[in-house]
Amino acid sequence: MTDRIIGHSIERVGEIGLHISAAHRFGTDAFLLADFAAPRHKDSVIDLCSGCGIVAAVMYERFSPKNITAIEIDPEGTELFDMTVHDSGLQNVTAVTADLREWRSEREVDVITCNPPYFSDGAGIRSAEEHAVNARHEVLCGIGDVCRAAKLSLRYGGRLCICNRPERLCDIMCAMRENGIEPKRVRFVSKNADSAPWLVLAEGRKGGKPFMTVEKSFYTIGADGEFSDELKSIYPYTEM
Repeated sequence: MTDRIIGHSIERVGEIGLHISAAHRFGTDAFLLADFAAPRHKDSVIDLCSGCGIVAAVMYERFSPKNITAIEIDPEGTELFDMTVHDSGLQNVTAVTADLREWRSEREVDVITCNPPYFSDGAGIRSAEEHAVNARHEVLCGIGDVCRAAKLSLRYGGRLCICNRPERLCDIMCAMRENGIEPKRVRFVSKNADSAPWLVLAEGRKGGKPFMTVEKSFYTIGADGEFSDELKSIYPYTEM
């Protein structure tokens, strides 16, 4: 089954053996998003644009929510996460191949996470490889599509947590409000205090009242030039 998947390998995420491929890998942002979302044990969770299922896997390993559904439009990503779920014996975790613009949860959920394409279609340098274009650019879905999908599947008071480039923050805020999801929390991620942010984490609450908290910045590098203690505390599941 895996012979036809280019670049197939397995990465350890705690006790989970996560299947990845050349088209479906992951970076630090996945760990940051999972930590930012921090679902409770009683929460039902959906991870949109799931790829190989890294965000779902980290949330399962760290927070043990009641159940997780990972939605990915590329069947290869779903197949990879299906193998992860089966081989690692994950309970109450489901991988689904679907277009988030058309899919809706049968039951309203508590938390939705999404690590969407970072660049609007036409922005940034486009890769020659189709899977890379789809992962980086809003070809198959945009921030507005993510927020509309969240509106349909979140319970009242449920949370949508997104990570993206800081330059997309206005797009995120506007798309959330247009879909009845009030921006409630923002955190910027930088290399250190002297560096501009390279990532923004944003949380919105369905039906929430206007009031947003800007949390202290997250620094990935400490004063000693090594990974910061905070990054180490949320990133202990793979070799750094």
